[in-house]
Amino acid sequence: MFRKLTLTVAVLALSAGAALAAKDSITVGMVLEPPILDPTAGAAAAIKEVTYANIFEGLTRFGPDGAIKPDLAKSWDVSPDGKVWTFHLQTGVKFQDGTPFSADDVKFSYDRARAADSPNAQKPKYAEIDSIDVIDPATVRFTLKNPDGNFTFLTALGDSVIISAKTVGTDATDPVGTGPFKFVDWVKGDHIDLARNPDYWGTPVKLAKATFKFISDPTAAYAAMMSGDVDAFPNFPAPETLDQFKSNPEFKVIIGTTEGETILAMNNRNAPLNNVKVREAIAHAINRKDIIDGAMFGYGTPIGTHFAPHNPDYVDLTGLSNYDPALSKKLLAEAGVTNLKLRLALPPPTYARRGGEIIQNELKAVGIDTEVTNMEWAQWLDQVFKRHDFDLTIISHTEANDIDIYARPDYYFGYGKPEFVALMDKLTTTVDPAARSALLKEAQTMIAKDYVNAYLFQLAKTGVANAKIHGLWANAPAQANDLTDVYWDE
Repeated sequence: MFRKLTLTVAVLALSAGAALAAKDSITVGMVLEPPILDPTAGAAAAIKEVTYANIFEGLTRFGPDGAIKPDLAKSWDVSPDGKVWTFHLQTGVKFQDGTPFSADDVKFSYDRARAADSPNAQKPKYAEIDSIDVIDPATVRFTLKNPDGNFTFLTALGDSVIISAKTVGTDATDPVGTGPFKFVDWVKGDHIDLARNPDYWGTPVKLAKATFKFISDPTAAYAAMMSGDVDAFPNFPAPETLDQFKSNPEFKVIIGTTEGETILAMNNRNAPLNNVKVREAIAHAINRKDIIDGAMFGYGTPIGTHFAPHNPDYVDLTGLSNYDPALSKKLLAEAGVTNLKLRLALPPPTYARRGGEIIQNELKAVGIDTEVTNMEWAQWLDQVFKRHDFDLTIISHTEANDIDIYARPDYYFGYGKPEFVALMDKLTTTVDPAARSALLKEAQTMIAKDYVNAYLFQLAKTGVANAKIHGLWANAPAQANDLTDVYWDE
């Protein structure tokens, strides 16, 4: 009798302990599925949203507040002229396949990023590196062509993560990094599974498993959150339902900022969009408030140039492209353009699909007809981004401080004005903060006055999560769903 009672108490104690144990897995919703999983070989933000800080790590990294922190480099020194950067690396680090990490891997990664045949989406950013020298296994030295007081910003980008020469050939589908999570599997069209890396060199993560679930439809995303099939949706695609989550104690709504300048991009190469008057007419035909209210249910900040309003160097230029349909018609007449028909390519995100409907109607009101094509992400990347086969498209550029893309003549919207290129070249070699601020303001003004694109709004970060989850980023200073500090209440 006594033995049976003891056994019963022990079973009850084990059951109670199991019930009180904190959950150690999470399912994260994402609107877009990444086309590949190598962040050094693709432009899609979704690649980094899965891999940044989770699978792959860089010399430095962004924290949730945007501050640049040590990562695989524990410290660094910079020469007085700002041209020589020496990084002192963490020791005892291994890639997830057991291969030791060293300065040779840093050199390999950056040499690949700056090579003539580099697949890196940010290849031009690495052109300022003159040489990379391995001093010893734990020390690597970068010599730059020009001074750069902000080089650690480049080393923190998702495009700058450190990869292994041994696995680079398969990283697109079977990524191997040094991070706290290991890749497990990828069920195309559905989800990606990660598991805790038991041999991680740094502080172990609290989550044993993480699943990224791909749900592009807003209605399905809402249903998945309500049913518990998804635990968190950091970039929730159904902002019209946020009030319902706010009133439900089982959930938390996390509203923050992003680096995402949402634009109506125009193909500046093609007539008549190579005429600044036509581009200006399109910009004046669009009511930003209609799009923010109609597509984003009020979440978003109007912008008049390609720069984040929360950046201290931002210039409010919305007045240059204020809503003025009468002016639009006048400008089209002055350009000699009648019966204009343009193709409008829309990728899957809600802001694009819903915003596209509004823009189509507003352009029609000034005499511009648009043929709308809804594209899946892979099709958009191929047709619009790579082959430049489009007239108009709506996209959010979520890379931080990326105004330099306007200096690339081969970029998808095809600007590359020589005066702007010269401005960016000068910015690269300028160290003084006040002088840099003045150049950035000049750059913002130049592209706004050239109406390179129609600037719509800064994308808000509207997230929903189970109320028991902690550690998710409120803001998005980088393209990331960083799970390294995420945990559940016990």
